Amino acid sequence: MRLSPLLRCWPLAFAAALPAGAAPDTTPQKLLAAYTAQAGAPASPERGEKLFNTNFGRDLGLSCASCHGAAPQKNGKHALSDKKIAPLAPAANPARFTDRTAVELNFRMNCKDVVGRECTASEKADVLSWLLTLKP
Repeated sequence: MRLSPLLRCWPLAFAAALPAGAAPDTTPQKLLAAYTAQAGAPASPERGEKLFNTNFGRDLGLSCASCHGAAPQKNGKHALSDKKIAPLAPAANPARFTDRTAVELNFRMNCKDVVGRECTASEKADVLSWLLTLKP
């Protein structure tokens, strides 16, 4: 039996709810540099914004914005459970993109559910570069 992609996202909510005292092991800027190096090309905030807002037509026709909201510097809401999602933009939520393991888990699961495959290093760099341009 295949679970709905939205039901499979519960580990993401768990990862986002980890204690604030957990020691960060990276920064959004370090992750961006790593993804950019892996991609071998500069990141594009414009491509990142487009990817974030693209409806890939899979299952329920979701985009990243479906849960994180059109303004990711504000709270989002899970499209199925209506559970609140803390802001995704690092300027509005300094804890975002500070745990490499959680970031990779989120990208892997969300990209598979929304895009239908794992995101490339270039796509991760693009989305993160766009998120870093957003002000609270």
